[in-house]
Amino acid sequence: MTAKKKSKKTKKTGKAKKPSKMKQMLRKAAKTTGRGARKPARNLKEARDEDLVQAELEFDETGSAPVKDRDKRVKDEEQDLRIGVFVCNCGTNIAGFLDCKDVAEYARTLPNVAFVRENLFSCSEAGANDIRNAIVENKLSRVIVAACTPITHEPTFRAVCAEGGLNPYHFEFVNIREHCSWVHKEIKEDATEKAKDLIRMGVARAAYLEPMEPITGEVEKVALVVGGGVSGMTVCLELAGRGFDVVLVEKEKQLGGLVKHLGTIHPWGKKGADYAKDLARRVAGQRRIKVYKSSTVTDVKGFIGKYSVTLSSLKKPVTAGILILATGAEPLIPEGLYGFDSKRVITQLQMESLLAAKKLAAKKIVMIQCAGARERGRLYCSRICCMTAAKNALFAASKHRADVTVLYRDLMCYGMDERLMRDAKRAGVKFINFAADEPPVVEGGVVKVRAQVLGKALELPADLVVLSTPLAPAASNPVLSRILKVPLDEYGFFLEGHVKLKPLDFSTDGIFVCGTARWPATIAESVEQATGAASRASTFLARGEVKVEPIVSVIEDVEGCRGCGLCVAVCPYGAIELIETDKGRKARTIEVACKGCGTCGATCYKRVVRMNHFTDQQLLAQVRVAFKK
Repeated sequence: MTAKKKSKKTKKTGKAKKPSKMKQMLRKAAKTTGRGARKPARNLKEARDEDLVQAELEFDETGSAPVKDRDKRVKDEEQDLRIGVFVCNCGTNIAGFLDCKDVAEYARTLPNVAFVRENLFSCSEAGANDIRNAIVENKLSRVIVAACTPITHEPTFRAVCAEGGLNPYHFEFVNIREHCSWVHKEIKEDATEKAKDLIRMGVARAAYLEPMEPITGEVEKVALVVGGGVSGMTVCLELAGRGFDVVLVEKEKQLGGLVKHLGTIHPWGKKGADYAKDLARRVAGQRRIKVYKSSTVTDVKGFIGKYSVTLSSLKKPVTAGILILATGAEPLIPEGLYGFDSKRVITQLQMESLLAAKKLAAKKIVMIQCAGARERGRLYCSRICCMTAAKNALFAASKHRADVTVLYRDLMCYGMDERLMRDAKRAGVKFINFAADEPPVVEGGVVKVRAQVLGKALELPADLVVLSTPLAPAASNPVLSRILKVPLDEYGFFLEGHVKLKPLDFSTDGIFVCGTARWPATIAESVEQATGAASRASTFLARGEVKVEPIVSVIEDVEGCRGCGLCVAVCPYGAIELIETDKGRKARTIEVACKGCGTCGATCYKRVVRMNHFTDQQLLAQVRVAFKK
């Protein structure tokens, strides 16, 4: 029940403050629906509307949320709070742009702060020991470190707190490097004041932190790999060699992917078809690998440790603990570019086939780089095109005595592959640079181009024109992205969790990516990524269990849940499901799959979702002190 509120009066007139238009509408709606005993809703939409009205009316006139029992704290616990604040200089990264000593002195004046220390490097071994000893010696119940980004060092400090006998989630990180010193380096005084504000807010939040324990879930010791190219087969062999069962799903009738169509692989000297056949033979001979050819993934349910995957070739779903995407990429077909006809104007992949079959008859060959790449709609560099052109040009010139000219905008032959370009030049291959706004023109048997270095227009006779086209995302990527709820980048390649910190992981735990499914790569790079993805997957498969942070959403008020499914629809990780209970359909969080993003909590109009470690009380405590000195 809610008490009837007294009308507020303005200071100037003393008259009752007129309710806002929104409040008037809500009250009118309440009279219509009946606040005490509402009429049963005719449909789900009407039920949602009525609940929204009811929920809005529960807010008081100041807009603050109704107090619930879930975030109340015991008074004697508040009286025993002993908060330790550690201000990190981070060398000169922080101390060079704000007054750390002043910040530390200010922290001593804050409520419940029992210990303050200024460190040179809090993340160093000496800094960690200092924090650990301070927890024990000063009987600290909360720890705050004001330093850099929690992305890299929060796990470190949580571990230090645990070693000191403190629950890891009684730790609060305040970022005064990225949020203060780096962004306000020209205004030291303001940066210092902002650091004080952030620490004050951190102390207020720390008072309401609750002890939590990691969530543990079992992991099915089976990996499912999508894609039977070099990357996919390498992952399977790596995992099977470590004693894990693997399911390999390939959409084609044969394994091998794009590599089986290549000629000689540089620098190994192997034929692409032979290399693919050798891998396929090893896969077939490995008893732990089960291969499903001419098959695609049609549906995926579950979460890390227990995925249920439906395949087009099977009636019964396959259970796997880990999923790895190695779907590869596809060479762009340059329809409408430079008169492409697959006869006199071909692609580098078709050139590979001619060289492998020893059917190259042309004696004057012109190769055009960046055909369909680095232009509107496809701005990226495919990285391997220049090396492929240099390799094919070298073979054509040295083994077929052809006169080869390569027209390029920029050359991308990184690492040891620069030798390939030098070898091609020694064999007589000519490299001519052209401007992006003056591309070559193919007219019959002549290629016209303006040479940048020479500063004049050239006409090159050509029996054969070879276009270096980029690798494009596989056509199946959007379908798999939707089924697995994993992101694609702006071009359609799979997007990893973090380019440096999680280059082979998705943000969704338990799903990995490797090879050209994530970005154009050489065969050697694809093999390295496949080995890395197998290593990452092994960390979960070997343990047989997965531990995740307890910073997840919880359906706290189950009775209040209407089972509308909004939270299920908006969850980007598929971490909420609807279940049938004796009280009707209710939402339930799959804790091991939840990433604690808070989308469900923001969407729930019944306010029955609680975000662990980011409760309303913790956040409102920060808001209240943010504007109070």
